[in-house]
Amino acid sequence: MGAQTDRVVVPAREGRAVRVGAGASVRVVDLDGGQVGDVFAFNAADPTEFHSAGYTRARNSRLFPAIGEKFVTNRRRSILTLVADGSPGRHDMLIPACDPARYAELGVPDHPSCAANLRAALAERGITLAEVPQPINVFMDIPVTPEAGLEWLPSPSRPGDAITFRAEMDCVLVVSACPQDLVAINTGEITPLAIDLLPED
Repeated sequence: MGAQTDRVVVPAREGRAVRVGAGASVRVVDLDGGQVGDVFAFNAADPTEFHSAGYTRARNSRLFPAIGEKFVTNRRRSILTLVADGSPGRHDMLIPACDPARYAELGVPDHPSCAANLRAALAERGITLAEVPQPINVFMDIPVTPEAGLEWLPSPSRPGDAITFRAEMDCVLVVSACPQDLVAINTGEITPLAIDLLPED
């Protein structure tokens, strides 16, 4: 009998944090389909080092993630590698996490947000952030038009679709089931995600 996968369910509109050791793999699962997740990664020993979308784009010369590519930190060190993708492969690294200011602009200042979810999930581990990093927006489809505009399309992920990362350093990974329901990036109701901590081979 094989080792058991440990699963953490991320409730709709909330965030959860897990610790992932270097060399271990973690899978983010869209349980019901059509749900965007904001993924953040921090050096477990020093949370002032975290995944940087900008430095990752520069390292890989790509706007969006592809299998085999590494995600790097604000110190340009590898923190994650994308090792498998069982979804349509649409993941964004252009759009920042939704936050109270974004929802205030949309007329709902008390709306849940990925930035608040991140802070709450890390606070449970005694970690306070000076700034909210730009996330890896898994299952989020934001194509760039020929005129250099951005389109906000509904997530194309299906029930059970998943994306798997390998940790390149001991890290704290946070996943937020994005509560955005005013811009059509999520399909229908906001739904849960899952974080699977995978057994080592």
